[in-house]
Amino acid sequence: MKKAETNEKVEKIEEIKIYPGAKIKCGCGNAFTVSSTQAEMEIEICSACHPYYTGQKKVIDTAGRVERFKERFEKFEKRTKSTKSK
Repeated sequence: MKKAETNEKVEKIEEIKIYPGAKIKCGCGNAFTVSSTQAEMEIEICSACHPYYTGQKKVIDTAGRVERFKERFEKFEKRTKSTKSK
């Protein structure tokens, strides 16, 4: 690696701005500060509402996946019942 290439990489690293008091806002209403490259962020799930950390079992549905699965499963059950009754 040439010396000029290493200097360019060091310059790129120095261009990154770090925000030591970045504000993070969760969908549950929880807010906290961290060190980040972005000043503010909005997240869907944090440690205060994530099922793994809270010990609560809840389904986190994104884009209606659970409903689609239930519909497909009901159709499957109807098909299997109708073939068994024949």
